[in-house]
Amino acid sequence: MSFQSFNEDFSLAGKSALVTGAGSGIGFEIAKMFTRKGAHVASFDLKDSPALEAYIGEQGGRYLSCTGDITREEDIQNVVAEVCAAFGKIDILVNSAGVGQVDLAVDMSEEQWDNVLRVNLKGTVRMTQAVGKTMIQNGGGKIINLGSQAGIVALEKHLAYGASKAGVIYATKQFALEWARYNVNVNCISPTIILTPMGVKNWDNPTGEAFKQRIPARRFGYPEEVAACAVYLASDAASLVNGENLVLDGGFTIA
Repeated sequence: MSFQSFNEDFSLAGKSALVTGAGSGIGFEIAKMFTRKGAHVASFDLKDSPALEAYIGEQGGRYLSCTGDITREEDIQNVVAEVCAAFGKIDILVNSAGVGQVDLAVDMSEEQWDNVLRVNLKGTVRMTQAVGKTMIQNGGGKIINLGSQAGIVALEKHLAYGASKAGVIYATKQFALEWARYNVNVNCISPTIILTPMGVKNWDNPTGEAFKQRIPARRFGYPEEVAACAVYLASDAASLVNGENLVLDGGFTIA
């Protein structure tokens, strides 16, 4: 196959994107940046986000808000059908929905384990399957999963969270292997601590300062930096990138 040129501005103009967990945090910033790059954006979260709707309206973009629970199969099927009906198809899926319950391994309850694995891993896999089927039928697409540095190296109190994100990283590779022939690219982004409002609340303290000293870059990340990576992976420029885990951690996992 000959070289296919691409937009060097990483434009997503005319593309339709579904972003889970877009009501806040990393998903919120990804949805906003996708809008600035010209994409039509659908949000899937437990509740509507007036702030996101207002922002996309100000940008003159197309927006669809879908509410539901990513652990419910019926909700997953409903949102995929709703977005396809509204936008015609789904070109980009970002699986950003997740929970971050942490506890020492010896104290991890069955309820905590089940909830984290159900949301972070099962939810991501089932949404990927549902959207991937439509992408295969429509000639291709881009799927971006949110992993974590905790899925690569062991971190204290991260038994369930790390296991769920390690599963997401593996599932990314499996989907990429099986779907590349259908022009579907599946990749993962694994950040360090990201300074979302929740990240600031949990890590703006002496524990956070000590953790930063273990990062070669000596800082945490910002949600806009994750969003920029998602824009690249969603663009035509990344068509040869498949099954990769883009680690965004300031060098933490190389030390």
